[in-house]
Amino acid sequence: MSRFLTAAATMQTLSATAMEEASREGRREADLEHLLFALLLSEQKAGQVLRGLGITLDAARDAARQQHAAQLQSLGVSVEQNEPGRITFHETEGYEWSERALGVMTRAGNGRRAGDAAAILRELLTEPSGLITGILERVGTTPAAVTERLDDAERIPQHPTSSKSTVQGRFEVFVPAAIADVWELVSDAERMPEWEPQAGTVEVETADTWIVQSRTEYPDGKPAKVKEPFRRRRVTRAEALEPTSVVWSFVFPDAAHPNLRTVWIELSPAAGGTQVTLTSSWQRRGGWRRIVGFLLSPLQRFFVWLQLFQAGGAISRVFR
Repeated sequence: MSRFLTAAATMQTLSATAMEEASREGRREADLEHLLFALLLSEQKAGQVLRGLGITLDAARDAARQQHAAQLQSLGVSVEQNEPGRITFHETEGYEWSERALGVMTRAGNGRRAGDAAAILRELLTEPSGLITGILERVGTTPAAVTERLDDAERIPQHPTSSKSTVQGRFEVFVPAAIADVWELVSDAERMPEWEPQAGTVEVETADTWIVQSRTEYPDGKPAKVKEPFRRRRVTRAEALEPTSVVWSFVFPDAAHPNLRTVWIELSPAAGGTQVTLTSSWQRRGGWRRIVGFLLSPLQRFFVWLQLFQAGGAISRVFR
C-alpha cells in the first residue's frame, strides 16, 4: 500500500474508533485521550506496542478520567464525571477532532513522516499538554518507555503482501475480548446483524445456509434504499474451524447476474484480546463486465476495503 493510502486508511480507522469512544461520554469532539484509545485498538505496530506494555482499554479509560479530574482539581475545580454509556457514534452525527488532536495527526503526515499509526503515536507522546504523559504514568509506563518499544518494533522488517486480483481486500482489527467470545459472534449467522453492515433479519434455510434480508434503516434511523433484487442474500457457512477461522459466502439469489462474495474471518490471540483478520473477494464476471471491472478496479478495491472496515469496526464495537 502506498504512503498516501496508508495515511488515509489510518486516518479513517483511527477517526472512527476515537469518535466512537467520544460518543460513550456524550461528546461530539474527539480529543487526545480518544486518539490514544484508538491507537491502543489499532492492528498496526503502534497498537501492538501499547498492548505489549500491558495497557488495556479499560485501564486507559480509567486513567484518562483520573487525569482529567486531577487537572481540574489543580485549578481548584471539582466536577462530578458522569459514567460513560454505550457507543452511539454510528447512530448520531456532528463529530469532529479537537484542534490539538487534529494537529497531532497532521504533523504525523508532514515531511518524511509516514502518517501511519506509529508516526501518530510518536507525535502524541510529545504533545505538550501533559495529558498523555499523565495517562501513561497512571497505567504504569512513560512516553520514553513507549518510544523505546516502538523503536524496537520498527526495526523488524515488514514483508508486504500483494494480490493481482482486482476484487480482493484485507483488513485487520484488534478486538479487546477473548478469542472464544469473538468466535461466538462471528461464527453465528443469527448474530450477523451485529457486525455485517447490510444484514437485517436472518432466517434459517438449511443447516449451513441462511437467508439474510437487507436492513430497512441505518442505525441513525435513516431509511436504507435497496433495490428489489438485492434485498435478499443467501449466506452459507462454507468452513468453520473453532475458534480460529470461519468462511462465509454471500450471493443475491434474485439478481439477474449474481456473483459470489466470500469473506474469511481469521482469529488469533493477541495481548489483551484478539487479532481479527478479514479477507474478502468478489467473483469476477465474464465477458465485457470483466473489462469494465478492470477499468474500475481501484474503486472496487476501495469498496471491498470499506465493507471490511465497517465489519471490523462493528466486531470491535460489540465488545467495547
